[in-house]
Amino acid sequence: MSAPSVELVKLSRSFGGVAALDGLDLTVEPGTLTCMLGPSGCGKTTALRIIAGLEHSDGGEVRVGGQDVARVPANKRDMGMVFQSYSLFPNLDARDNVAFGLRMRGWNAAKRRERAGELLELVGLSEHASKYTHQMSGGQQQRVALARALAVEPRVLLLDEPLSALDAVVRVQLREEIRSLQTRLGITTVFVTHDQEEALSVADQVAVMRAGRLEQCAAPAEVYANPATAFVAEFIGTMNRLPGTLSADGKSVEVAGRSLPVREPGSRSAGVVAVLIRPEAVRFEPAEEGPATVRQAGFRGPITRITAVLPDGTEVLSDVPSAAAADLGPGRRAELVLDEVPVMVV
Repeated sequence: MSAPSVELVKLSRSFGGVAALDGLDLTVEPGTLTCMLGPSGCGKTTALRIIAGLEHSDGGEVRVGGQDVARVPANKRDMGMVFQSYSLFPNLDARDNVAFGLRMRGWNAAKRRERAGELLELVGLSEHASKYTHQMSGGQQQRVALARALAVEPRVLLLDEPLSALDAVVRVQLREEIRSLQTRLGITTVFVTHDQEEALSVADQVAVMRAGRLEQCAAPAEVYANPATAFVAEFIGTMNRLPGTLSADGKSVEVAGRSLPVREPGSRSAGVVAVLIRPEAVRFEPAEEGPATVRQAGFRGPITRITAVLPDGTEVLSDVPSAAAADLGPGRRAELVLDEVPVMVV
């Protein structure tokens, strides 16, 4: 069966008069992975639960393969879901946990065992088939939960912050495994997370949400390099906010003694504005009479993040190759140099 698309059309949902979703529109193309990303309370988990049929909407449609599934019960939607909390049965071993959904569908014992074995091998847990939950690490339990969701061959896979309970190293490893599995199986997947690094590293497209609405939906590189709104710009990655003066024609902005092109001319009136610029487009050059004072140099392997303060108290972040950061220790004076790249003004 070919992978379907998933479409949310004007989706709305309120709880006690508070809008969790406010006319949300989103399209997930067949066989792709979309990450719904945003701060707590933005509505991303509510949207996922409505797709799954675990919550009802107040308005709008959920279309799977072009068909509205609003009236279809959750157990008839042919979707697999992986939760943050694993939700495994402690009285069943890994193999029986994976086979549970197959038993509910009437598969005989031999076929259940064979299918569960295939899925455990797929997630790298063949040797742990007879272990119970208390005998497995968090990462292993989440792999079992993923195998269980895939065992029934769902048309759509839904992941609700599946990695948030794991330690950093396991999270990175498992997110890469999930992406590899999703690509290999070609299954339409919606992945909810509040971790921007997680979203940018695994998704075909990132849907950035705020207050129940979609701020931007695009490929990770596009969301990072060309944010549609100031919220996206400052939520994704790290962003400097520097004072500047916008020219009369709105095409350039004066900031830190340099004229930079404006990404969207005409978006603001001339005068005082805030300029948004990424740390990688900022450099500090050691200078005894420089206006900036280095406050901190944070080593991050190949990159060192320099934090410096301008005379007006503005804090500026710069990501530089660690080899070039030796002369930028705390207390050093420096000149601020900005790359000539188009910037957003707000």
